[in-house]
Amino acid sequence: MIRRTKIVATLGPATDKKETLRQLIAAGVDTVRLNFSHGKIDDHRRRALFVREEAKRQGRHIALLADLQGPKIRVGKFIGGRVYLSKGREFILDPGWGKESGDSNGVWVDYESLAEDCKLGDCLLLDDGRLGLRVKKISGSSLETTIESGGWLSDRKGINKQGGGLTTPALTEKDRGDIKAAAELKVDYLAVSFPRDARDIHRARKLLREAGGTAHIVAKIERAEAVSNDARLEKLILASDAIMVARGDLAVEIGDAELMGVQKHLISFARYLNRVVITATQMMESMVSSPVPTRAEVCDVANAVLDGTDAVMLSAETAAGEFPVETVTHMAEVIVGAEKHRNMYSMREGLRGDYPAGDACIAMAAMTIANHCREIKAIVCQTETGNTALLMSRVCSLIPIYAFCRHQKCCNRVALYRGVDPVLMDMAGVDGYLRDQKAITHLSQRNLLKSGDFVLISRGYQQDIGGHTDTLRIVRVP
Repeated sequence: MIRRTKIVATLGPATDKKETLRQLIAAGVDTVRLNFSHGKIDDHRRRALFVREEAKRQGRHIALLADLQGPKIRVGKFIGGRVYLSKGREFILDPGWGKESGDSNGVWVDYESLAEDCKLGDCLLLDDGRLGLRVKKISGSSLETTIESGGWLSDRKGINKQGGGLTTPALTEKDRGDIKAAAELKVDYLAVSFPRDARDIHRARKLLREAGGTAHIVAKIERAEAVSNDARLEKLILASDAIMVARGDLAVEIGDAELMGVQKHLISFARYLNRVVITATQMMESMVSSPVPTRAEVCDVANAVLDGTDAVMLSAETAAGEFPVETVTHMAEVIVGAEKHRNMYSMREGLRGDYPAGDACIAMAAMTIANHCREIKAIVCQTETGNTALLMSRVCSLIPIYAFCRHQKCCNRVALYRGVDPVLMDMAGVDGYLRDQKAITHLSQRNLLKSGDFVLISRGYQQDIGGHTDTLRIVRVP
């Protein structure tokens, strides 16, 4: 069975051996994530270069996703590397504290306006919500807190305010430099961390274009403000090309109890708005140190697949874990298992609203035919930009979609779309009917079609021009 849901794997020290990265790609990774929160640009450049070389060698199309660090608020370093915070004790957060002299009494924080964004009684959560501090007193830029949930706190852990409300800008000076690096690396996707609204996405896109980058923009949904109401959320999603359900910081801000309902809404809403959606964070966290996932993790991945996510993402599991290849292998198996479920394709949702003549109209017609004609075995989507393939992928179907693209950039971008298999084929100047024949021949040679099968083919009468898909044919394989 063809796997439809895509896999995003984060690169890091655990994948730096070339043989490991070869196996990772062979195991089924569709997109690799370069996490700009860690490592140097030279590390990312080296990894990106090898991924492209190895993908070409294996005949795969792999998207590169650069993930900006964003305004992550962190504590400084402790004298002994970590301290134990005991419940009921007082603890100070102070941007005036020594950067490397934290102890059991307090620690430096890298956000000078933290005290301005807080009021008495606010709850601050550290280390992805593992520790909780209640604001007791505000003295200038210093916060005196009472420890409500204790435990070990180590160097450079993050801070969130429960319920959101921190006013840090989405793009830091580091991010601005990293955007230029991402443009230089010619990444396919750029993820913006902690956007509050559509304006943050527009700023990132403008900076990327000014740097010469053409990547699609991914909005990481991780602020409480971003999901506070659907009107705001809709503008944020529509400003983006894709969203990431970044469950770590999002859960800290809105609370674990709210997370699953919000995740389901985000997946459904993104699909309704014709945007790609990635579900991320701790999907197989135990495999950082275990060769097999827990059953709870298996159900977590399967649940996201059944909800219609385009991709599921691995973070520390592949970047720093002991079993990166095994993790991807297990995730692929879980996805295929979930996609076999009979309820997977019972929902035949369509594109939102009325369909304008062109891409959306042809895409909807193709998926309606595919879902009601048992003899259709494949959809061939000849696309200049990948947009028609994206629109087709918004509709649940058992029929595989093959996106035939003239450009490597388009193939890489399409690699993230659920149920879409990119094919690089230069057909510039070739007659439309000959293009159809070449596409069918290609799929037949890959044993994806056989004599007598019926195929749906979409393309533009005006060739090699984006946004001009206006032709749909039903063709029988000779």
